[in-house]
Order: sequence, then structure tokens, then C-alpha cells
Amino acid sequence: MNLHTTPHNSRAPRTTRRLAALAATAAMVVAGVQAGTAVATPDDDARTTAAKPATAAALGVNPSAQRATAIKSAQAEASSAAKALKLGGQEKLIARDVIKDAKGTVHTRYERTYDGLPVLGGDLVTHTTAAGKLKSVDKATDAKIAVASTTPKLKAAASARKVIYAGGENPVLAWETVKKGVQKDGTPSRVHTITDATTGKKLHSYEAIETGTGNSQYSGEVELTTTKSDAGFELTDGERGGHKTYDLNQGSSGTGDLVTDDDDTWGDGTGDDRQTAAVDAHYGAAKTWDFYKTALGRDGIAGDGKAAYSRVHYGENYVNAFWDDSCFCMTYGDGEGNKNALTSIDVAAHEMTHGLTSATANLDYAGESGGLNEATSDILGASVEFFADNASDAGDYLIGEKIDINGDGTPLRYMDQPSKDGNSADFWDENLGDLDVHYSSGVANHFFYLLAEGSGKKTVNGVEYDSPTSDGSTLTGIGREKAYQIWYKALSVYMTSTTDYAGARVATEKAATDLFGADSEELKAVSATWTGVNVK
Repeated sequence: MNLHTTPHNSRAPRTTRRLAALAATAAMVVAGVQAGTAVATPDDDARTTAAKPATAAALGVNPSAQRATAIKSAQAEASSAAKALKLGGQEKLIARDVIKDAKGTVHTRYERTYDGLPVLGGDLVTHTTAAGKLKSVDKATDAKIAVASTTPKLKAAASARKVIYAGGENPVLAWETVKKGVQKDGTPSRVHTITDATTGKKLHSYEAIETGTGNSQYSGEVELTTTKSDAGFELTDGERGGHKTYDLNQGSSGTGDLVTDDDDTWGDGTGDDRQTAAVDAHYGAAKTWDFYKTALGRDGIAGDGKAAYSRVHYGENYVNAFWDDSCFCMTYGDGEGNKNALTSIDVAAHEMTHGLTSATANLDYAGESGGLNEATSDILGASVEFFADNASDAGDYLIGEKIDINGDGTPLRYMDQPSKDGNSADFWDENLGDLDVHYSSGVANHFFYLLAEGSGKKTVNGVEYDSPTSDGSTLTGIGREKAYQIWYKALSVYMTSTTDYAGARVATEKAATDLFGADSEELKAVSATWTGVNVK
């Protein structure tokens, strides 16, 4: 849950000066960028849903070279920041990201250590004014990080990592183990288990391989950015961080072979040609990169200007796709009969967005946080599909509509009324966190649809929708662009690893306030929409 801390006036002047220096250094992140007309200040008049969407600068332009310098500067000031936050003497901060928005607010994301041990669930984000004043902090936990001893009573495997686990009511010394294997559908498995180092009690467990689904055998005739080589051409995109697409040749490890071609004309639009899946994956990755850059002002998945890579033709008859942080890559199966590769635009965007989430809030892939993690990939995946504006795969609010796993032409998930899939939740309740993350994501997917389009019957790009609310209220949408801007702003600067649905409401309300003003119709819509899905 996100927690808000107000700075004390008694903070030492030296600390204030240090934080001011950090803010000044981080200012280079958006040097020269002026606030757009949609960037509200506390004195702005109330806005209406007719107001323009926010600019990328309002979200926080983050050029990769300047970002690296800002993170380095933040790390140099980390000890002063820890003192300002009144952390314990054994706690240290590790700067992970710095974003400065058009108002001059500097958002610095930190991980924590305690006596040199990683603190799982100890991450936090500070929000500092351009003048160097600490406005607030969002923490993954408000508990005091302290344990009686860092010497475990119980032994663990040599590969286990000793950590402080702060995901419960009280932080404890723990062991983190990772068990590798294969899931039932052939997806790799990397299960992290956290065990109390004193009692042996299992505290937490999650799957590190994050999966998504979708299908588009074809995206029509598309333009690809390739690279000339001595032997012809290769699927290396030099305009987008050097993204490469590889053929695993039905293998399940390594990178396989870089996809090449003699004449720079790729695939034949059918699953019989092995290049076709590579074309769709390469194209989907390019469109996702362009969306991040153009719509969000983000320089790649991690904000460092570096591309992930894609692997196609994974396994035999593998009907899925997944993101893996350990290789910083997307992997796609060929579907039943190895003829229907899961390489559509929205699938590529879904997988890349798992990487984006890891690089920002790093939402835990379990419980309500896991549902928000999956929903983020669905939300931005759908947004990229609309952004691509490809007539062969028009934007919609359906997830996996091309796969036909059900055999009757129905999609895997519906954003307008998630329960239509038979498993997902439309509205929040106290048992939501017990659902599989792909189903607990339904509430956030529903929130996004309602925020963008409103309740009731709608037709968008020829698809009919009918979205209910938990309280019978009628909601008017603010538009898809504003909706994804608010979600991304919340993800990148306000959510933490343990954010739950209540925390997501707070984070998106803060984001809407930043982007459109404290009296804006957009903020009112965010609040009303969360109430409409029973998050109060």
C-alpha cells in the first residue's frame, strides 16, 4: 500500500541543502522542456473532459543519457535522503530511477538495504519540489525496518539469498530461494519462495516468468527497420535501441539464430514461412517502442535507450508468450500445430510492458499487486494496438481475441466487462487477491475501460461494448489518451512493489492531480470510476 509522509519542519538545514542539490542535478532530466497547456498547477481553473491530453513532458521526459547522470547524482545524495526520511542507521538507499516532470517535481525511486541485505518490499519513491523541498514519499511499507539479528537460525541451500522480508506486518530475516522448472503449458518457471530464517515458515511465493496471450498471424504488409549485413539483411532495428529478433528453432533456451534474409523482403504472411512470426514480433516491438517514446516520453523499456530482444518459434505447439527479466527479452510460441504464432501487436506490447513495470513500480507478481501488474500489460498493450492504427488488427478492448482458444471466436479477456470470460472479476472484493493474477487484473482493466470510454453501451472500431458499474452509476469517459497517461504516471512515480487496489486508487488520483489539476474533471472521473468498480 502506498503511504504518504509529510516532511517535518525540524529537518536539518544541511539535509535540505543536499536534497535541493539532488533536485537541481536531476533537473537535467527535462532541461529546456516547457509545461504544456494540459499541465495543471494548483491555481489552474477546473478542467473539463474536453481539455487536451497531457504532454509527454508532464509525464516526465527521461532521455537515457541524462537519466543515467541523474541516477548517479541521486545515489551520491542517498545517505542524506535516508537521514531526511529518518531511516535507521543500518538502512541504506539505492537509487533506481529519477524522473522530473514539467512542473519541476523530481521523483526518485529507491530500493533499500538493511545491514547490507536487500529489503524485499522496502522500496520507496520520494517527491521533491524544484526548490529541493521534500513534498511526500510513497513507501511499499510503513513498518520500521529492523530485525533482532541478521544471523539466521536455520540453514538454507547454498544458492539461497539472505534478505529482509518487509512484505508482512513486521520485517523478518528470511531466505529467498529460486526453483527453476517448466510450467504445465511449457512456459519456463522461476518460482521465488521467501522463508522465515528463524521459524522456517513460508512467507511469500511468486512466479518470476510473466506470461501474456494474443494472436495475429498477420499484421498485413508492414515496414520494418532492418540492418544490412555482409550476407544480406538482418532483423536488427538500429533506430530503436538495436532490437533484434531471433529464431529459437523450436528450442527453449539461448537466443537461437538471428533472423536474416537475402533481399529484405520478409515472410509470406502465413505460418508456413518461418519469417512471418519474426516479422510480426519485430513489428510489434517497434510499435511498442514508438508508443513509449511518442506517447509516454520514455526512451525504451528501462528508460535507458536500450532495446530488449525477441525470440520466436519457442518450443513445440507452445500456446503462449512470456517476458523474462533475466534475459530482458520477449518469447513467443507458435501455437497449436506450430502454425499460429502468438506475435500480434498487443501481445508484443503486453510482454514489453512487463519489462516496463519491472523497471518502474516493480509490482509483485502475486495477490492484488500481481493483478495490477497484469492489468498494466493489458492496458498499455491495448493502448499500443490503438496507437499502431493497423487496419489488419484494429484497436479494441479485447484481450487475445485472435487466438480462439475457446474454439468459439471469443477472446480470453474483456476489459468492458471482465466477468464475461467466466473467471475475471468486474469489481473489487476482499477475496480478489486470492485469484490468479490474470483474473484479479479484471478490476483494473475494467477501471481503465470505464475511465476511457464510460459505462453503458458503446461501439468502438466496430466492436460493441456494454460496461456496468458496481453501484449502478453512469460514468462518462475522459478518452483513452488521458486514461493511459494517468495510469502510466501513477505506475512510474507513485506505485511501489506492494501497491494494492486501494493504493492504485491513491496513485492514479495523485497522477490525475499532477496532470490536470486538483479541481479537474479528470480527477473527479478517476475517483468516480474507482468507486464504480468498488474500490473506495
